[in-house]
Amino acid sequence: MFQRLRPVLPALGLVLVLAGAAYAQALEALSIVTQSGQRQSFQVEVARNDADRAQGLMYRRSMAPDRGMLFDFGRVEPVSMWMQNTYLSLDMLFVRPDGTIARIAANTEPLSTRTIPSGEPVLAVLELNAGTAAKLGIKPGDRIEHPIFKR
Repeated sequence: MFQRLRPVLPALGLVLVLAGAAYAQALEALSIVTQSGQRQSFQVEVARNDADRAQGLMYRRSMAPDRGMLFDFGRVEPVSMWMQNTYLSLDMLFVRPDGTIARIAANTEPLSTRTIPSGEPVLAVLELNAGTAAKLGIKPGDRIEHPIFKR
């Protein structure tokens, strides 16, 4: 039986690779505007359901500097994140419903199961490569522009 399935396995692998590539290409524009007026643009994947939020950036080994992941929780509440099965160190930006950044957890520890709390009720979390917030001068109080945020 295995002999008959062998030709199917490479095709199945190709389908899985293409499906993953299609998901990775589903990017949306997002900007961060600092209090001094500087604007930084990113392309982000948006996790809008429980399955996507649970998966997050797990198992990825790299992410382009202008990319990120936005976790849309759909309601305002305190949230906690963790880094289980996440190989990338990240900056986590906890975002209020009006788009202002409430808190930044910088340089998170890869593969850690330690929880990282929002510190207050938030609507979303933006994950960027570790060090991005410091490098670009992004701070709490800065504003994120994306359609999920109401002003």
